[in-house]
Amino acid sequence: MRLSSVILSLGLLCTSAQAAEKSSRSCRILFIGGDEGPAKLTLFDGTSSREVELTRMGFSPTYRFSPGDLTLTLLPKPPGTPPVIAAGAPKVALPAAITDFYLIISSDPTNKVTPVKMQLINASTGSFPPGHMLWFNLTKNRIVGTLGTRKLDLGANASLMADPPASGYADYHVRIHYLPPGAERTEPLCETNWTHDPRSRTVNFIIARSGGAPRILGFPDYREPDTEPH
Repeated sequence: MRLSSVILSLGLLCTSAQAAEKSSRSCRILFIGGDEGPAKLTLFDGTSSREVELTRMGFSPTYRFSPGDLTLTLLPKPPGTPPVIAAGAPKVALPAAITDFYLIISSDPTNKVTPVKMQLINASTGSFPPGHMLWFNLTKNRIVGTLGTRKLDLGANASLMADPPASGYADYHVRIHYLPPGAERTEPLCETNWTHDPRSRTVNFIIARSGGAPRILGFPDYREPDTEPH
């Protein structure tokens, strides 16, 4: 490759990184599914790459991305200049209309390039307002119950956006059961009190456990006013 082409490529990468840094388009990352898997990976957006944290117990720091249609790829290391992307690397499309999103990462040992799967969740304010809860049932069970004043009815391998379970800052009662495939009676899963924060969005996952009841994993996403999504 000519030196001029290399310089041009580096210039484009720098320009893209600077645009992303100033952009209001935001992303947070979460790794689910146990302790197996890398702690950090490289996320490539088509023009620039960055190292990102795959946190287990909560959402990652907020990352910024440039406007427009992008394709996000997870790699074990930066792709070089010019970028060389191995076939089979996990990818997701990011449409221009999505201004805030989550990347949910899970282990995938069958992927020989980067051993993870990646799912994009639209978290733009119009799609996921503060105070609401987003549920993902990753089991074969039906999930039913109450969240404060709201009903919860979630089919197997389904997702659901739940309205705020209370008004303002308040504790609310939670009672959740699960119905295994083929069963006629539900089994208790959770009965407790949770606290509602109207400023925070919450993403909840119901995951299977070997030889036991499913497990609920909840991850709140509160941001200071100057980092609120748009």
